[in-house]
Amino acid sequence: MVPAWVALVVVTLGGAASAAQGAVNGELGERAGDATLAAVVNNLGGCLLVGLGVLAFRTLRADLRGLRRAGLPWWAYLGGLGGAAIVVLGAYVVPVLGVAVFTIAQVAGGSLGGLAVDRAGLAPVGRIALTGPRLAGALLGVAAVTLAQLGQPVGDLALGLVLLAVVGGVAVALQAALNGRVSDASSAAAGVAVNFAVSTPVVLLVAALAGALTGPAPTWPDAWYLYTGGLLGVGIVASLVVGVRVVGVLRTGLLLVAGQLGGALVLDALLPGGPGVRLPVLVGALLTLAAALLAGRDAGRGSGRRSGRGDTSPVPSAGPAGLPTQTSRANPGDPVERPSGRRS
Repeated sequence: MVPAWVALVVVTLGGAASAAQGAVNGELGERAGDATLAAVVNNLGGCLLVGLGVLAFRTLRADLRGLRRAGLPWWAYLGGLGGAAIVVLGAYVVPVLGVAVFTIAQVAGGSLGGLAVDRAGLAPVGRIALTGPRLAGALLGVAAVTLAQLGQPVGDLALGLVLLAVVGGVAVALQAALNGRVSDASSAAAGVAVNFAVSTPVVLLVAALAGALTGPAPTWPDAWYLYTGGLLGVGIVASLVVGVRVVGVLRTGLLLVAGQLGGALVLDALLPGGPGVRLPVLVGALLTLAAALLAGRDAGRGSGRRSGRGDTSPVPSAGPAGLPTQTSRANPGDPVERPSGRRS
């Protein structure tokens, strides 16, 4: 089991990578003339890297084959749909709502989804109780992101699109939990591979339906770094997989946002023509980090987790649809209720 502090650092770095990915994909979409094309390049790049990994590493091939014996329910493999959803929503909703409103709504949805997913026990750590510190941490995280977006342009506040952005945040929480279950049954690399195998066809289908693949030939820029979104995406998904296996979905999501704000702060300061260091973003990043720490304040009270790959605790019988039936060992993460079912 990865130590909790290591998982926290990995997820925060994944958040910084997310900030870089957003900047890269945004510029690529602008130069190519279609944000959907940037999403396609992003996912195809990630798929290419995963495919090369499958070809190069025998252990990864063995891990993927082992998933057939893991006994996971079919829906546990659909985490990549959450990633595809937020990519597609971002491409079409951000131009209308603006980055600020979309980000706040997404984080609100991610916090709500993190609380619900942890409470339901979908992540490998099992059921995590809905406590005062966790609820306060979620609310503080949303407030911190709202503060960080002060001064950013706001588009049309269409309620339907705001709700879609919230749904996108919930989808990301589900993505993290389900990918975590796959990785817990096999390996982190297998969880990343399944994520891209599921998300890429969906992104391609949406791009085709939107006419992005059949319209006028885009003008592809020469700058190599604009095509690194897939590499960054692999790192981001891997960091989420590591985080949810140790500290649950809510704290993982808050740490990812803290790293994202910190990464954005660095990019704003270093990139030519950037706005420089903005105090609201700095304060927002620190407050989001504090929110993640606050959400784990009750760590150690009656904690427990599902048995997974590398777990030496007794394995109880599986419940209906692969949900957990009991827990049997302590987890160094958040407070966890004894679940009513378990995954085999």
